[in-house]
Amino acid sequence: MEKRDSAQRPIVSEAPKGIVDPAGAANRIRLSRYTPSAALAMFVEHYWIVEWDMRGRPTETQRVLPYPNAHLVLSAGDAALYGPTSGVFDRPVEGEGRVLGVRFLAGGLRPYLDGPVTALTDNKGSPAPVLGDAAGAIKARVLAAPDHEAMIAAVEDTMIRTRPAPDATVQWLRTVIAIAAREHGPTSAEALADEAGCSMRQLQRVFHDYVGVSPKWTIKRFRIQEAAWRLAHEDDINLAHLAGDLGYFDQAHLAHDFKRFIGCPPSRYRESQRGAGQGMEPE
Repeated sequence: MEKRDSAQRPIVSEAPKGIVDPAGAANRIRLSRYTPSAALAMFVEHYWIVEWDMRGRPTETQRVLPYPNAHLVLSAGDAALYGPTSGVFDRPVEGEGRVLGVRFLAGGLRPYLDGPVTALTDNKGSPAPVLGDAAGAIKARVLAAPDHEAMIAAVEDTMIRTRPAPDATVQWLRTVIAIAAREHGPTSAEALADEAGCSMRQLQRVFHDYVGVSPKWTIKRFRIQEAAWRLAHEDDINLAHLAGDLGYFDQAHLAHDFKRFIGCPPSRYRESQRGAGQGMEPE
């Protein structure tokens, strides 16, 4: 199955920064990500498929610190559009199963909708704006598909037919989000507006309408994700220097935000990810 999937559609090779416990996640789920067809690249960032087999094992929680993206999610129990999640996303992992997700570009879902994305923030809605009246049939095809390519094709064929007209604001936001996510990028909304070449009012208005979260929230989320990534993958990180790099007043402020979203202090997180690969233990 894996050989066929990877041969037909390019795989997204860059490791995701939103998985809170990458060492532990490797023991409980398999995550695969694929690029969209060119016809949808102006709206969709990638497809993701999560599979797990926890039969005979106790339920575990998979925690994700989401990006400022909306998703279409199809699983055995659900078919829905999910807006950005302002906090963390915790999902119990038990039994066996698989889920297909469509991750839209930040702002990429807005052209499908009749109103602002903020209506879906921390919420979910009908998949009809993207899949029309065929959501139930498409979900059945996804779950019955023999491989990843067939799962994606079941969704993509319909999305190509229902796609809206190109939207220049989505493409502009692509640049703005890349600036916000950049290593050593802007640490304030004002700095982001300056680099994006717009006023704060314009930036806030577009984020409210298209993204569903504020510029300030977006910057802080990328900074926490960057902190977790560097703690998990780099040796000999000085926490005070890390806090300064990420725009925090001091190490204590970084530790406060980090524990709030990740669930443990930065020093403990580093030990959990750089140790024997068993991942985090709940506090």
